[in-house]
Amino acid sequence: MTDRRTLAAYDDGAGRYAAERGAYDAEAAAAFGRAVEGWRVDLGCGPGLYLPHLGSPVLAVDASLPMLREASAPFAVQADVSALPVRPGSLGGAWASRCHQHLPHEALPAALADLHRSMAVGAPLELMVFAGDGTLVTGEEDDLPGRRFSLWSPERLVDVLVGAGFDVGDVSVGSERWPVLRVSAVRARTLADHVGPGMRLLVCGLNPSLYAADRGVNFARPGNRFWPALLAAGLASVDRDPSHALRHHGVGMTDLVKRATVAASSLTAEEYAAGVSRVERLCAWLRPAALCLVGLSGWRSAVDRRAVAGWQPGSLGGVPVYVMPNTSGLNASTQHEGFVEHLRAAVRGPGSPATGSGT
Repeated sequence: MTDRRTLAAYDDGAGRYAAERGAYDAEAAAAFGRAVEGWRVDLGCGPGLYLPHLGSPVLAVDASLPMLREASAPFAVQADVSALPVRPGSLGGAWASRCHQHLPHEALPAALADLHRSMAVGAPLELMVFAGDGTLVTGEEDDLPGRRFSLWSPERLVDVLVGAGFDVGDVSVGSERWPVLRVSAVRARTLADHVGPGMRLLVCGLNPSLYAADRGVNFARPGNRFWPALLAAGLASVDRDPSHALRHHGVGMTDLVKRATVAASSLTAEEYAAGVSRVERLCAWLRPAALCLVGLSGWRSAVDRRAVAGWQPGSLGGVPVYVMPNTSGLNASTQHEGFVEHLRAAVRGPGSPATGSGT
C-alpha cells in the first residue's frame, strides 16, 4: 500500500502539482498508446498529465482523490496500485509512471502480481521508477515534502518483474538529477510470484503448466495433490488461492523457471541454472524461513543429481532448502499423507525428518 504520508502530500499538493508539472514523456506515452488494443490504464495518473497522450479507452487510477479531481477523466477510479478493481485479463496495457516507487520495496512483488492478474496475455507495460539504492523522503525544501521513494537498481527491478510474470524488454536509466529507470515489459503467459516479507515458507514449483498459467493458480490441475496436502497440513485455509495463503498464512509461491510448458521435460539446463540463480537472489532479499521445492527430479536436474527428499546440505541465499516429491497425479510413489508430512517437515524447519522418498 502507498505510504500514508506520501498520499497526504499528494492530496494537499494536487492543485500545485497540476499547475506546475508537465508530461515529461509525452512522446513515449503516445507511442505506448498506439501499441495498445482495448483498455489501457494510467496507474498513479496524478492530475492526468499523460491521459491525453495514451489514447482511448483509458482508465485513470490514483489513490489520491484530489489528484483524480484534477484529472477530470471520463473513466477514473480511486484505488491503490496494489489492488486494482478490474476483472482479470481486462487491461490491454498499463502505463505506470513513477507510482510504484511509493511502495515499500518488499510490497512491489504483490502489487505487480495483481497487475499481472489484471492484464491480458501479451499486453505491454511501461514502468518507471527512480533509480538508486535504498529509500529517501523529501524534505521541506521539496514542493511536496514528506513523500517516500523506494529507489531501484535495474537488476533488482528486472528480477521482480520476471518473478511477477512479465517478459522484460528494454531497460534504461536516465541522466537526470533523479535518474529515471524505465522498463518495457509484456505480460507473459505464466504465473506471478506471490511473495513478500516475513514468509515462513516459500514454495517453489519447477515451472507452471499452461493449465496453471491460464488459471493464475500454482498447481491448479484437479488431479494435482499439492493444494489438498497444503490444506491438510494447516498451511492454507482457502483452496487454490496463493494470494490468500501469502497474506494469511505466510506461505509464498514461486517457480524455478517462469516459462509455462506442457511438461517440465522441455526445460533446458540453461533455464534451470538461470532459475536457481533468480530464486537464490529472491531468498537472499526476502529471507523466508525455508524454501520448499516441489519436485525431486527437477532439483536433481537443476542442482544435485544425487539429492534425496528432505533437507538439503546447502542453502539458497542463506535460506535452508527442503525438497519434496512432485505432487502431480502421475507420481504414484507418494500418496496424500506423504505430501502432508513433507510440507509439515518443511515448515517445522531444518532437523525435522523427511518422510518417504518419491520423485
